Amino acid sequence: MIYIANKKRKLERIQKEYPQADILDLTSKSAYAQKLSPFYPHMNIPVPNSPGVTASCVEAVWQGLKVFEHEDVDVRLFSNTTMKNIKRTERVHGKTKGHRFGIEGNELLDYFTARMRIYLPTYKYVLDNCAHSLVMKIAERAKDHDIVFLDYNTNIDVRNTSSPLSHAGLVKLYIEGNYPSADQQLRPLSAEEIKTARQTRKAKRQGSGRIKSSNRQIELTLF
Repeated sequence: MIYIANKKRKLERIQKEYPQADILDLTSKSAYAQKLSPFYPHMNIPVPNSPGVTASCVEAVWQGLKVFEHEDVDVRLFSNTTMKNIKRTERVHGKTKGHRFGIEGNELLDYFTARMRIYLPTYKYVLDNCAHSLVMKIAERAKDHDIVFLDYNTNIDVRNTSSPLSHAGLVKLYIEGNYPSADQQLRPLSAEEIKTARQTRKAKRQGSGRIKSSNRQIELTLF
């Protein structure tokens, strides 16, 4: 089975919670799975609803199509190959108004709709075309081993808009055949549902400390 854990947690705590699992870093800092980071410059990634336009990485698409109070889309980000200086913030550009559906599109998408129609299909393109062999290798390992994916974000519910989506969670859903799409016509969670989800996560974190550790020494596994 595949689990998601916050990369900022102490490794010893993660090992204690998942004593038999391989632990795999899926962030841009990974030596093995860096290609699964949304910041990794695979190049030639199609920008949704923008015929003939491509970008270096998923994050460049997401950030480049953002529309702020004082700035519209920024196509310059599409050629950023450094994995740095890609994020655009409200502190610099003013309040976020939404995401433009295409660089010349008239449709301004809200956060949830942009997640479904921009981020999800763009990241799936990477999983299908740019890092597929790596994903399949991980999937093969997951058939008979528990694996913990490390990510800075741990939200794997695309309907939960209270926190950023975990790309590691999307890899998990992809491997399990449950990758979400706009065709499913999902709706965002209500405020009450988000509150319940937070309480559930909190209870899980509190309970994890009582899990007994295996005597087996665990190390970061590059299988």
